[in-house]
Amino acid sequence: MNSIEIRNAESRDCELILSFIQHLADYEKMSNDVVATVEDLENTLFGEKKYAEVVIANLDGRPVGFALFFHNYSTFVGKAGIYLEDLFVLPEARGQRVGKSLLIHLAKIAIERNCARFEWSVLDWNQPAIDFYRSIGAVGMEEWTVQRVDGDSLEKLAAM
Repeated sequence: MNSIEIRNAESRDCELILSFIQHLADYEKMSNDVVATVEDLENTLFGEKKYAEVVIANLDGRPVGFALFFHNYSTFVGKAGIYLEDLFVLPEARGQRVGKSLLIHLAKIAIERNCARFEWSVLDWNQPAIDFYRSIGAVGMEEWTVQRVDGDSLEKLAAM
């Protein structure tokens, strides 16, 4: 049986984190969208103001995946939640409980921190991921549609 260890990322892991982000972007056919640098990750994950947290999954002592998450807030419930921004496991480590171990670890963090929920988004074409999420009890939020303002649109909105 393989040994899975989940550990908190450290500043020295930024190059590894960026490589996982690039692998994820490749898988999602969004490689050109990755503009983050190691320095960006160092500043935003481990700098004076930490915007997100990362855990690394090791399989038999080798890093094979990661999860990047941050807190959100539910006004209706009056409690924080955890939002999973990215989850990625190298192809050769899939099917060995690494992804599930990462999600279990984050669920435990959510419980420890008295969070009301743990949520994330999945691309609608990614049926293997959707099937996996359903198998662990996740429910799709069909009535909600993600909205985004970025780039020039963000600049224009801020200037109004």
